[in-house]
Amino acid sequence: MRRDKIFNDPVYGFISVPYGILFDLIEHPYFQRLRRIKQVSLTHYVYPGALHTRFHHALGAMYLMTQAIDVLRAKGTKITDEEATAARIAILLHDIGHGPFSHTLEHTLINVTHEDLSRLFMEQLNETFDGALDLAIEIFQDRHPKKFLHQLISGQLDMDRMDYLNRDSYFTGVYEGVIGYDRIIKMLDVHEDQLVVEEKGIYSIEKFLMARRLMYWQVYLHKTVLSAEQMLIATLRRAKDLSREGVHLPVPPSLQLFLQHEWTLVDFQQRREELLKHFARLDDYDIMSALKLFSEGPDPLLAYLSRSIVDRRLFRLELQNEPFDAEYKEAIRACILQRFEMPETSLPFLFLEGKERNSAYTTSEDEIRILFKDGRVCPISECSDAGIPSMITTKHYVAYPKECRVSGKET
Repeated sequence: MRRDKIFNDPVYGFISVPYGILFDLIEHPYFQRLRRIKQVSLTHYVYPGALHTRFHHALGAMYLMTQAIDVLRAKGTKITDEEATAARIAILLHDIGHGPFSHTLEHTLINVTHEDLSRLFMEQLNETFDGALDLAIEIFQDRHPKKFLHQLISGQLDMDRMDYLNRDSYFTGVYEGVIGYDRIIKMLDVHEDQLVVEEKGIYSIEKFLMARRLMYWQVYLHKTVLSAEQMLIATLRRAKDLSREGVHLPVPPSLQLFLQHEWTLVDFQQRREELLKHFARLDDYDIMSALKLFSEGPDPLLAYLSRSIVDRRLFRLELQNEPFDAEYKEAIRACILQRFEMPETSLPFLFLEGKERNSAYTTSEDEIRILFKDGRVCPISECSDAGIPSMITTKHYVAYPKECRVSGKET
């Protein structure tokens, strides 16, 4: 008699996981670490309810994958039990390579993408479970002949995006991000080995794309969220500089390892077991504990940045479509040097600038395809009444201590 483990999820209700390889992977310490990594980094500084984790998201994405496979099978798509389990494993582990605070520190604490780290973790787990992940890794890396299975994991209409939009909207309370995930999944089909959406689901897809765009600018790239995340990046940069200069910082050994050395993907491939073990010891708690200790440390710049994050004394951040005027930026830098008794070398940590690019949808990638009743397949950008262009927006930002606001600037 089959038995399942039941998880009570606030978004979807009861999620059933059969005992066996899926449950064993969830129980593994590498996966349990995701309980200690927030899904949306420091977004709770703006939306207090956004405290959900990568663990929640991975289970939710696996649940949606199960629904999608059931729908495709019911419409005649051949998916073996082994392929179904492998697809569920691949989506379950697709984010296992995320480090502390998810995307925020991805290229600061360690300059290896979470996708590459997820693959390395899956290879390590595959050895632990005697090759049980062979097929899942094939699907994850798009090396399996049934391409639509990979599209369910990584594409413009994958189960990853479907869950995070729904889940992040729920926990932030930003209901503009709510999508009709159940209807979209019921409209899925496969045509010539490509994932397609039935014609009657086109309006749900339009809503999905608009929700994604709104969530980026209202949640993920909210000015205050962006300020907090850029300050965290600057703080870790300063900690790395000090650590590499020989300054002892009160951090756990595994965190010290990544502060002192710039490990590359090649390093991880050559020393996979050792480096993954240290990386798997890191989570949000390590970083926040370090910030509290840094805030009372001897380095005034590191202490100021850390204290500002811990106490939520965030930099003022300005966001606009065009690059900022050079004179305006210079006036802010001059104000910082005047107000803060720190050397000019501190400026890159106190005056932050850059740009953010949001691609809610792009026609340069594999497009979402609409299947019409007469058998035609058309990219949604060519057949939607709403006209779906490449939704790519770039905005420029500057961030700096609020004491240094230059008068007369309209924002």
